[in-house]
Amino acid sequence: MKSNSILITGCSSGIGYDAAHTLKRRGWQVFASCRSSDDVKSLQAEGLQSLVLDLASSDSIDSAVGEVLEATGGTLDAVFNNGAFGTPGLVEDLSRAALQDIFNTNVFGQVELTNKLLPAMRAQGHGRIVMCSSVLGFAAAPFRGAYISSKFALEGISDTLRLELRHENIDVVLIEPGPIKTKIRENSIPHFERWIDVQASAQTQRYESVLKPRLYTPSEKKDRFELPPSAVTKKLIHALEHPRPKPRYFVTVPTYLAGIFKRLTTSRMFDSLCSR
Repeated sequence: MKSNSILITGCSSGIGYDAAHTLKRRGWQVFASCRSSDDVKSLQAEGLQSLVLDLASSDSIDSAVGEVLEATGGTLDAVFNNGAFGTPGLVEDLSRAALQDIFNTNVFGQVELTNKLLPAMRAQGHGRIVMCSSVLGFAAAPFRGAYISSKFALEGISDTLRLELRHENIDVVLIEPGPIKTKIRENSIPHFERWIDVQASAQTQRYESVLKPRLYTPSEKKDRFELPPSAVTKKLIHALEHPRPKPRYFVTVPTYLAGIFKRLTTSRMFDSLCSR
C-alpha cells in the first residue's frame, strides 16, 4: 500500500525536525528539506530522505520540487511550509533590504514552493497545504516587526488560497504556535547583527536594556508556557490525517489567550496586553 507523501521545509532542528521524524515513524514518506547541505547529510544519516531547499532561491525551489516529484512518480499528498527565520529589531531600524530578505524566505519562498506543487495535487485530486504561522501572525509585539509582518502576510495569503481552492479537495491549513522550544532566537542573531545598527538607532538604550540581554543571554528559567516541538507535530498530524481539518490550529496557552483577547478587547486594550 502506497504511503502518504509530504515535503517539509526547515527540518534542521525544532519543529521541522520533530515533524519529519514523527511522520516517518507513522508511515509517511517524508522529504525533509534544509537550506544547508551539511544538515541534509545529518538527516540522511538518521534515516530520513532529505534534500537541499533554500526558500530564498527560485532555482533551489525548482530543483527540490523536481527531485521530490521524480521520487514519487509525480504525486505529493502534502507540504508543510515550516522554514522561516526572525530578524529582531525595532521597525524604525528595519531597512527595505532587511524586510526583503526576511520576506524572500518567510513569504515569497513559501508561496512559490506551494504554487509549484499545486499542479501535482490538482492532477491527483487532493492535497494538504499546511503553513506554519505563529501567534505573531495575528498579535503584534515590540522588536519583532519583521517576523510579525511576514507572518501576518502568510496568514492573509493562506486564507485567500484556502478560499480559492475550497472546491478542489485541496485543504489549506494554518498552524499558529506560541512559545516552542526551538533555536529560532539563536538563529536570529546573525540576521540581527547583519541588519540592525544598534549604535545608530534613536533607541539604543532599549536595545541594550531589553533586546540584547534576551537575545544573547537567554534565561535558564523555562518559559512557563513553552512547549516542545512535539506539541506542534500533534496538531500537524490532525491537520494532515483528519478527513476535514480545521482552517487553524492554535498551539500553546498564549496563542489561545491572544485569540480570545483579540476578539473581545479593543485595539487599545490589546496593545496594552501585547506591550507588557
